Amino acid sequence: MTATKTATKIIPVILSGGAGTRLWPLSRAARPKQFLSFGTSHSLIQETVLRCQGSLFDPCPIIISGESQRFLIAEDMSAIAITADIVLEPMRRDSCAAIAAGCLRALKRGADAMVLVLAADHLIPDTTAFGRAVAAAQSDAAAGYLTTFGVKPTSPATGYGYISPGEYLRAGGSARIHRFVEKPDLEKAETYVRDGYLWNSGNFLFLAQVFIDELRHHDPAILDAVKAAVAKARQDTDFLWLDKAAFSQSPQISVDYAVMEKTAKSAVYAVDYEWRDIGSWDAVHALLPHDEFHNAVIGRGVIMEGHNNLVHSPDRVTTLAGVDDLIVVTTPDAVLVTRRGHSESVKPLVAKLQAENFDEAD
Repeated sequence: MTATKTATKIIPVILSGGAGTRLWPLSRAARPKQFLSFGTSHSLIQETVLRCQGSLFDPCPIIISGESQRFLIAEDMSAIAITADIVLEPMRRDSCAAIAAGCLRALKRGADAMVLVLAADHLIPDTTAFGRAVAAAQSDAAAGYLTTFGVKPTSPATGYGYISPGEYLRAGGSARIHRFVEKPDLEKAETYVRDGYLWNSGNFLFLAQVFIDELRHHDPAILDAVKAAVAKARQDTDFLWLDKAAFSQSPQISVDYAVMEKTAKSAVYAVDYEWRDIGSWDAVHALLPHDEFHNAVIGRGVIMEGHNNLVHSPDRVTTLAGVDDLIVVTTPDAVLVTRRGHSESVKPLVAKLQAENFDEAD
């Protein structure tokens, strides 16, 4: 592919539409997980935005979010003195429509805009290594590839999708993507790790126009709907409100299914920095400091004669005695008790609570 002139700065496009139901009861519709902190001084979305500061990046990120989160975003950005371009989705249409809206918004800043698409709820502690990886992948993105970041696995995790890399585009650069695979069982995950697969981080770097062109080719219904929603959008002081009637016409589909698994321009850049998708209480347990018995505590938790437990209890004393492998999370109006390794069951539990009209799930 012919190299394309890149924009002076890479524009961060932050996706902040998730509900975070697997981290109930701490994560709620009124304050989803990206607005919470887990062992850090900033919320996850603040950490994500602060990761994209410096000479490589445009200082004004584009944040795509649901309308109900708009004031949370504005407050979190104000607290870290960041001015953001906040684009509001009237309903969820998954990642592809959100990324399309971000790309169209980025193209308003320049026809050569390059965007870095990031989830608002991922944790990457080493910002220096992160910046080096983005800079290293920049030339592949400039050459017209839709580049994703694949994380070298540290374990056969079953909570992530995987990417099989193919031949390298250039020495030290990205590789073509041979195959995407969904979240595997443990046996398959062990095989993927042995075979050199990478965790699919869901973070991307590409020229906005290249993505729009590929979306037009592979799923034009999404592009047509999002373009109309942007064209008819309403701008007020702090927010761009996408048009509801137009946006509702977009198919609801992820960017992997809509574009990345179909395009001939997909590539993956392998990284080995620490990366965590804070998607479950098991993931929270893994990132926190542990005592000699592998217990982790946030708040006022006391654990005696127990191993491999997590207690999250900032508002009251919560004690565990003689038990192992438990996750106990307390809030002023709800308590969760589950076993480690079973925290994926929290999402259907919340759906059940909502179906039965429990106020605690709201």
